[in-house]
Amino acid sequence: MKFIDEARIVVHAGAGGDGSAAFRREKYVPRGGPAGGDGGRGGSVWLVADPNLDTLVDYRFAPVHRAEDGENGRGADQHGRSGRDLQLRVPVGTLVRDAASGELLADLAREGERALVARGGRGGLGNLHFKSSVNRAPRQFTRGEPGESRTLALELRLLADVGLLGLPNAGKSTFLRAISAARPKVADYPFTTLHPMLGVVHVGPAASFVVADIPGLIEGAAEGAGLGHRFLRHLARTRLLLHIVDLFPADGADPARGVRALGTELRKYDSALARKPRWLVFNKADLAPDAEARARALVRRLRWKGPWFVVSAWRGQGCRGLCAAVHRFLAAAKPPARAEVRRAA
Repeated sequence: MKFIDEARIVVHAGAGGDGSAAFRREKYVPRGGPAGGDGGRGGSVWLVADPNLDTLVDYRFAPVHRAEDGENGRGADQHGRSGRDLQLRVPVGTLVRDAASGELLADLAREGERALVARGGRGGLGNLHFKSSVNRAPRQFTRGEPGESRTLALELRLLADVGLLGLPNAGKSTFLRAISAARPKVADYPFTTLHPMLGVVHVGPAASFVVADIPGLIEGAAEGAGLGHRFLRHLARTRLLLHIVDLFPADGADPARGVRALGTELRKYDSALARKPRWLVFNKADLAPDAEARARALVRRLRWKGPWFVVSAWRGQGCRGLCAAVHRFLAAAKPPARAEVRRAA
């Protein structure tokens, strides 16, 4: 299935049914009086977080959604049936914004969470409500109210504990394959990863965490260069970033320059993302016996104060110890903050 993480949809809640102006006409019942029932309420539109979905592709090709209208009232005091609510299922981690104002309406970050995004119209009143001592045969009734309509901008942000980032061909996909059961495409050319991938890492019988891999970043990503900038939002909910660094770039580039460049791109894109804990993971240690010394020299050049590791994702060397350290960090870290919802729909 194609990965789509943005969609714009139009939702229409159902209109309320009209009230009825009717009178009782039964044999042997003189002056039966008003008997018009109320109209039913229109159906509302809800968004529901569904863990079985991982893309917004269904809404890219079906942008308009309508809830059911309420039925009109009838005679003999019969009220119209209310319209059925429309429940639209979206992936867990979906942000819902009003497309016109940009206001955040809901952050559906947990399974089963619901957000009312368009309220159904109220049903009209039948003439039974207008009976009084001076108006014994009222003919007044009210129309049903229209339902709310709204254009929504949906944005999916994957839920993961750890995010992988790095230059193209740094070995992020190979690393994800080494530590989890995920099977992203691996090849000896850049940009083999075209959309985010998730993998679950098990470090014990009841201990695991989720890792998200996004396409490789290049200089200028914050301004739209390459592919990775389109998916940086998926790292927003993570608690830790693992920066995969190629110790032996095939093009002879300086790894230290690449580390600095990606740090700059993160700050340009989102200062909150740049402030997340970031560990350096020097990859491809199997290519030379002096990999540890080379990594240590890079750490000194960068004046890196945070944790760093040397691994070979291809052979799995060092990956188990790194995953254990990540799990210890996550166990002690605070849960990720949720987006602030300013107003309920």
